[in-house]
Amino acid sequence: MKPAAFEYTRPESVDEAVALLAEHGDDAKVLAGGQSLVPLLNMRLARPSVVVDVNRLPLDSIEIRDGDVAVGSTVRQCADGLRDIPLVEDCLPYVGHVVTRNRGTVGGSIAHADASAELPLALLALGGSIVAASTRGRRTIPADEFFVTHFTTALEPDELLVETLWPRPAPGSGVAFAEFAQRHGDYALCMTAAVVRGDDVSVAVGSVVDRPTLLAVEPARPGASAAEQVDPADSLHASGRYLRHLVRVLVDRAVAHARAAS
Repeated sequence: MKPAAFEYTRPESVDEAVALLAEHGDDAKVLAGGQSLVPLLNMRLARPSVVVDVNRLPLDSIEIRDGDVAVGSTVRQCADGLRDIPLVEDCLPYVGHVVTRNRGTVGGSIAHADASAELPLALLALGGSIVAASTRGRRTIPADEFFVTHFTTALEPDELLVETLWPRPAPGSGVAFAEFAQRHGDYALCMTAAVVRGDDVSVAVGSVVDRPTLLAVEPARPGASAAEQVDPADSLHASGRYLRHLVRVLVDRAVAHARAAS
């Protein structure tokens, strides 16, 4: 398949990019790494009239700011600076394959909001946030308000995700990521991220739900209490009962690893 015809634009500044989004709204799509958008264009599942290529924008920096790691939206998933975020370092090897990580961007994965994507789950688990720009200015959106459902976020049609903010784990805390897929690089059947701070245990799950989701788990039985809070549907690959079992196993595994790292 080939994509439907569209106008290609390549702005040189954030102001120019958001002006294009303000002009075209839902008829525009943002192109960063292209690992999600290009297949959608080729299959004509996305048919924008305008594609806004943001690769020339100055959004490829990683810096420490007020206790957070601020990651520009066009930072590639293979960037060395992402190792300053331990949970991201844990989950990145599960993101597609080396080729896709070399081109895929952090901001693109977050904005795409695939319920089976690792980076949105990690951002939510850490209590991170998203910075969006428009012609009206900038606003910061907490991750737990950003992901609405599968492929749907709180971004307005005229907004551009310009950076993500990743809180650095407090001293004495531990983080861990666990995932199960049929083959390495495939979309996960189930994945989870855990953050442990003393007696406080925070768990987020993905794939078995319609968006990255925080669960209020019991520290003494994290896996069992997490499994009680999800109701995955049967799929071509696994039954809902099996997926709930994966939640229990992977949450227990991630929490144990996070505790060992704290």
